[in-house]
Amino acid sequence: MAEPCIRIRVEREEENEQHYGVLLYYKYADIPDLQDLFDFYQSNCTSLSLLGRVRLSAHGVNVTVGGKLKALEQHVEAVKSISLFEGTDFKLASCFEPINDRVAIECGFTSLSIRIVKELVTLCSHPSSNSPEILNAGRHLSAAEFHSMLQDTGKCLEKSSGSDKKMILLDARNLYETRIGKFDLPSVKTLDPEIRQYSDLPSWIDENSEQLRGNNILMYCTGGIRCEMASAYIRSKGAGFENVFQLYGGIQRYLEQFRDGGFFRGKNFVFDHRVAVGSLDTTILGTCLLCGATYDDYSSRSRCSHCRMLVLICDSCQRRSSLYICELCQASGKPMSISFVDDMSEKISSTVAHEVKFNLDRALHSPLLSLRKEQDSTAKGTSRKLRILCLHGFRQNASSFKGRTASLSKKLKNITEFVFVDAPHELPFIYQPPVAKQTYTHGSVLTQECPSFKISNRKFAWLIAPDHDKLTDNEWKMANIPFDPMQYQQQTEGFEKSLKYLNTLFSQAGPFDGILGFSQGAAMAALVSANQGMLKNEVGFRFVILCSGFAVNMGDYAEGSITCPSLHIFGSKEGNDRQIDCQASKYLASLFDSSCSTIIEHDLGHIIPTRSPYIEDIKDFLRRFL
Repeated sequence: MAEPCIRIRVEREEENEQHYGVLLYYKYADIPDLQDLFDFYQSNCTSLSLLGRVRLSAHGVNVTVGGKLKALEQHVEAVKSISLFEGTDFKLASCFEPINDRVAIECGFTSLSIRIVKELVTLCSHPSSNSPEILNAGRHLSAAEFHSMLQDTGKCLEKSSGSDKKMILLDARNLYETRIGKFDLPSVKTLDPEIRQYSDLPSWIDENSEQLRGNNILMYCTGGIRCEMASAYIRSKGAGFENVFQLYGGIQRYLEQFRDGGFFRGKNFVFDHRVAVGSLDTTILGTCLLCGATYDDYSSRSRCSHCRMLVLICDSCQRRSSLYICELCQASGKPMSISFVDDMSEKISSTVAHEVKFNLDRALHSPLLSLRKEQDSTAKGTSRKLRILCLHGFRQNASSFKGRTASLSKKLKNITEFVFVDAPHELPFIYQPPVAKQTYTHGSVLTQECPSFKISNRKFAWLIAPDHDKLTDNEWKMANIPFDPMQYQQQTEGFEKSLKYLNTLFSQAGPFDGILGFSQGAAMAALVSANQGMLKNEVGFRFVILCSGFAVNMGDYAEGSITCPSLHIFGSKEGNDRQIDCQASKYLASLFDSSCSTIIEHDLGHIIPTRSPYIEDIKDFLRRFL
């Protein structure tokens, strides 16, 4: 009689070994040794062949990994053996293996990524904003408690508080998530912030604080971690904001307990290859952005052409159009196609050679003929090229950078138009001739042969050192010390002047679809990307290409906090790029949202590669914006 039981148990074990699953969990706790925990995850996840994302900070962990169910169960047991994970809610779900490569790549389920970050989730992306204390987070409610509270329409809370406080349901997720699923009770006021990204939530809370003040606030998100920080932020506002509650385990735990959906309508958007998870209720809440047909499938990963937010586009509309503008961009007046400023030719002129006084006309190197051709093609309705503003490196100029990128420009000529500009900080002529150029005059006094000024063009910079000497004359000056290959790390000043200049440039010579920066130009482009939300559309662009880039004054930005779509191109190993350490380029790339960034690593040094397969990868990135 015992044999059937044994057989069933063996069959279930074999199923667990074969079936695929996804595991999500987070834990806020003080981590005494981050490197030790990093090594644990590296060893454990690798040995179990788990793929996905592991984020570690001094304040806790956030994990989303996939693999065989048996391996995931073994991982959970190993994590439980570590005392700091006591009480952790491990959400394990069985599912099919990833079959959509594009979705799997975007969600990070084709590799194992373990990183040490400043914050597990970035509530406040601007470095001047401090994250709230997690100990001040709202009270946890189980799925049953949350459901009961909604069912009673807040009467239990009103009775316990002895006041007539209203209940408010607050969704802490992004707009594209709420469009396919949300809690819906006619008797309970529900607030949907309609934000593009989680880091926009504090601003919405600040602007709508009076709707929240003095009320009982019930918050929810996908798995719970975003409510931890957001509820703490609300409670940090003090009197009138004390009664904040959060759904522990998020929508996922709620749907596990209420399989018919309970008060939740539609599907729960998830950040793994499953895309969305529903209940027994098959109601479709979403609609196609273009035709309004019932639709809730994000598998195509269709995105807004301006901000790159996910949008719902039905299969029929995908075949008819590849240009989509999300409802937020439409509300802010973003056009369906980017048109050119009238009388552009009057505002752009050719380079004035060797002109010392800086002005915008001198900086632009964009042939009028190509602009007129673009205007003509746009008017006729034919496909328009992407206009890309190119920022040169330190001690370079637009003319030299145009020459260095001639091969790239030629290979991309059918889809891009490059516009080259000089940076606003003009540099003095400095030289340090080799020993072979040193000569002795009468009396054995060492002199140096000075280069000819007549054959030299002015050099410029986007960022300068604090001790930078302002330009006083046109004479060559000999360097006081040998040139330092790491000098780019000291060039930290001048951003405000460069940004003001770019404001004028975009106003008079824009619009531009993207910015390409090389070396220090990439550092400048990264800073502009990080501050794009504060520029109030004065400098509007859709993507950046950062070549041999590095971060300047960005130490307070959290990993993945910059949401501008980005392409990062740099040397793959130490030493290939003798000017910029590849680790500096990798760090800069880590600050950008991995869901809309692409990395191209090469072994060709301090250049932008144009041979195969790199040029195909560059074209693939650019075609996303055509």
